[in-house]
This record gives sequence, structure tokens and C-alpha cells, in this order.
Amino acid sequence: MRSNKIKQMWRDGKCATLGWLSVSHGLTAEVMARQGFDALCIDLQHGTSELSDVLPMLQAISQTDTVPVVRVAWNEPATIMKALDLGAYGIIVPLVNTAAEAAMAVAACRYPPVGMRSMGPVRAMHYGGGDYVAHANDEMVIMAMIETKEGLANLDAICATPGLDAVYIGPADLSFALGLEPRGDNPDPLHLATCDKILETAHKHGIKAVMHCASAAFAAGAVKRGFDMVMLTSDFACMMAGARLQLDEFKAKTA
Repeated sequence: MRSNKIKQMWRDGKCATLGWLSVSHGLTAEVMARQGFDALCIDLQHGTSELSDVLPMLQAISQTDTVPVVRVAWNEPATIMKALDLGAYGIIVPLVNTAAEAAMAVAACRYPPVGMRSMGPVRAMHYGGGDYVAHANDEMVIMAMIETKEGLANLDAICATPGLDAVYIGPADLSFALGLEPRGDNPDPLHLATCDKILETAHKHGIKAVMHCASAAFAAGAVKRGFDMVMLTSDFACMMAGARLQLDEFKAKTA
């Protein structure tokens, strides 16, 4: 079976980079996948993609060695299983509040006897290899997002969930949970301290911690703080920043 590069990087003690796909198009996915991210996430929660967009985007990503990840819109087993059957090698589940919810997400990603995933990897077997079913339980990465008051209250139990690979910090919703203005790359001391607590709790239980960032500078700081994966930027953010850069330079040179 095709191995999951992210798991190997984590075994080697390395931090992985993650790119983000908010635009529902195969060409955008292909271009982003060729930029050198270790993994790339198709966003079904807040991006423009629907489940019907996932297959061509995964096919575009699979032309590279970038690991394909899908953030589902909700902790719903059928959608999780579908994304995996289409060839996702990682699943991010938002708004996980309890250990029971984390366990449900893990179960949807694992075949019996350790999980409840249904057999039918229609494309995943072509992407992963003929022995996919025998090894998929060991290669799929499942990440639970910690971003609510209830999730913070149950942090220790969530991180202790058997089979969970990582917790993923959603900074804007976490800001809501802390009574702060929602934003990415939040410099507020309370927010930073809470993120560090999530990181420490994850590592205490032998799992990884992932930070969703909005800039390379903040992501670099997260790596120095010990995070195991950082989301650097999205296709949408790059498109806006690139257009703004050219317009600003044009205006400055023609002023």
C-alpha cells in the first residue's frame, strides 16, 4: 500500500506543512499540490466545495506526492467514509466536543474489528494499492478539531481517545470559545496559552497537535513552540494576496 508520508514524517520527528483548498476546482487543487506542501486539505466545511467536487480534486492532488486530506463539514460517518473511499488519506473533523464524538470519528475511519468503516474503497484501492484494505487502518490519519468551550473542558479525554492521531486547532472558533474576537494568528496571550495547553495535552497522550495559521511567520512560530503540523495558507488567500500585490505595485509605479 502507498504509505502515508505524514505518518512517516511524524515518526521521524518532523513537522509537516499543510495547504488549504477553499476553491472547488481540480486545476486549483493541482496547482496547489505542485507547490511542495506535504499535505493539502479539501475544505467541505467552509470552502466552496461539495462532496461531488472531492473526487476530481483528489485525482488532481494524486498526480503529486502531496498527501490528500479532507475536512468534512460535520462528524458524520457516511461523509467520512465516502471521502476515504474516494482516496483521502487524512480526515479533519470539526467541532469535536467529547471523547465519545472523537471515538465516533475514529470508528468511521477504521475497518472492523477496530472500527465501523464499511468496505468499498472504490477509488482508494486504485490510489493506495491492491493491499489497501489490509493496511488502511494503519495509514489513515484522523484529526479532531478542538475549538469549543466543551471541547476544551473535555480536552484530556479527547486526546486519550484510542486511534486518534492528532488534534487540530481552529483559531477563530477557539477565539469565540475564549470570549475573544475571532481571527487567525491570534496574538492574544490567553489564546496562545490555550493553544500551548492543547499542544501539551496532545503530546502527553502520545498524539500530535496541528495549528491552523494564516501566515508563514506565525506558522514558523508554531513550529518553534512544538506543533507537529502547520497549515500555512489557502488557494483563496494566495489568489487575493497575489492580485493585491500586483495592483499595489502597479499603482505605486504609476502614481
